[in-house]
Amino acid sequence: MSEILSGLIDIELLPQGGHSLTRQLYQQLRAAILKGALPPGHRLPSSRDLARQLDVSRNTVSLVVDQLSMEGYLAISRGRRPTVAAAATTALVSGRVPAQRPRAGLRLSRWAERLRKSDWPFVHGGEPRPFLPGFADARAFPHDIWARCLRRAARDIRVADPQALNRSALQAALLRHLVEHRGVRAEARQIIVTPSAQSSIELIARVLLDPGDIAWLESPGYGGARAALEAAGAELRGVRLDRSGLSFKGRRDRPRLIFVTPSHQYPTGRLMPIHRRQELLAFAAAAGAAIIEDDYDSEFHYDGRPVAALQGLDSSNVFYVGTFSKSMFSDIRTGYCVVPEHLVEVFEKAQRHSGQIAPAPLQDALAEFIDGGHFAAHIRKMTRIYRGRRDRLVQALGAAGGDALKMTPPAGGMQLLVELDVRQNDVAIAARLARLGVMTRPLSQLFTGGTAAQGLFLGFAAWTEREIDAGADIIGRVVRGLTTPGRTTARTSRHPRPIRP
Repeated sequence: MSEILSGLIDIELLPQGGHSLTRQLYQQLRAAILKGALPPGHRLPSSRDLARQLDVSRNTVSLVVDQLSMEGYLAISRGRRPTVAAAATTALVSGRVPAQRPRAGLRLSRWAERLRKSDWPFVHGGEPRPFLPGFADARAFPHDIWARCLRRAARDIRVADPQALNRSALQAALLRHLVEHRGVRAEARQIIVTPSAQSSIELIARVLLDPGDIAWLESPGYGGARAALEAAGAELRGVRLDRSGLSFKGRRDRPRLIFVTPSHQYPTGRLMPIHRRQELLAFAAAAGAAIIEDDYDSEFHYDGRPVAALQGLDSSNVFYVGTFSKSMFSDIRTGYCVVPEHLVEVFEKAQRHSGQIAPAPLQDALAEFIDGGHFAAHIRKMTRIYRGRRDRLVQALGAAGGDALKMTPPAGGMQLLVELDVRQNDVAIAARLARLGVMTRPLSQLFTGGTAAQGLFLGFAAWTEREIDAGADIIGRVVRGLTTPGRTTARTSRHPRPIRP
């Protein structure tokens, strides 16, 4: 305690306190003023006296006094000791607690209210576990090569055009890949690089939709698209599926926007054949509707030849969306959309306005990774690995679940759908599996209106054969043990420990 501080406060400075002595003294004096222990008008000792009593350098005290003076806590004048500022007489400084008056809650925007009511994203706690959909195997990624690309991009960054949001090198490299492997028709400048595929969908929705506009969504379909379109104020209409995908014949409503996953329908895995694609394009053209084609995991194809993108058939009103998070690793957080040529300028403005911008060094590193052949080599390698894991999961689930689990091996992609008996409750089953260390996504939560089927959506790409076998065994036992919706008969005393990647 300092006698010159009139016994009002204790100052305790610890040489090994984790912060510098200057910082400690500043924090304690400031706290004393805020609490009212040093009231307005109180004179502090001179810097020389206070330094002597605290056994610190005078420079330390002077720095603290100058900082508190600059922030308005102290008043200093030549030849006089520092004084607690008289202007600091608010209730907080004097220590008096003002009477609490009723406070009106902050009003959220309609956009935020719609977002708050959305059930997407499906949040999982902790590390990803089998069989969480949408995850690539980061363990098999060539991290050393990628690190070299990142280092060179960071070292050699060149701002040729400070106004450019989308790096021309990446646009050109990515276009060559999309033309060769996905049949996309575009110019490089039509590629808008965003922080994720989800942000691309959100950007398209903001540019094209007004509140109340009708938007079609596959049902079941991608929950992220549903959330983005709802947040944009669209009136969502879930459109059922048949064996060829989106089934819209006979519908009288006219959408402003249609969201589809034609190459690998999310979540059923169905392929939209050419006749349905042509029908969809003709319908959209007649209705003046835009189409968002989400090609989220079509880099990986296992049976037969991959079908070209819908955008390659008609580039005038199709917005092609892709992502590196599935083909490389999830934390890269980079996606893109190919927009019609006449809309490039407005999309670049919308991109800048909304901040949907990927860092320039990351874009340059991706360009080198693609141009160097590393991206294509990684796709070839992972296609072989993922095909084996798909087959292993189908085999393991068949052995563990028998007739209780129905599935059709997908021709490509990174996940498969397991259909359950309609008398079962997929939400209850998913919750039960989560407690046992297996993550799945209930099919019923992916419907937009209409009758929901029961099933489990499983990702297989990120998990080893051992993890697949262990997870499939848990699924089989839980599903066979659920005799009534939401109720299990499986014994809990022998649950295996959670399995992790």
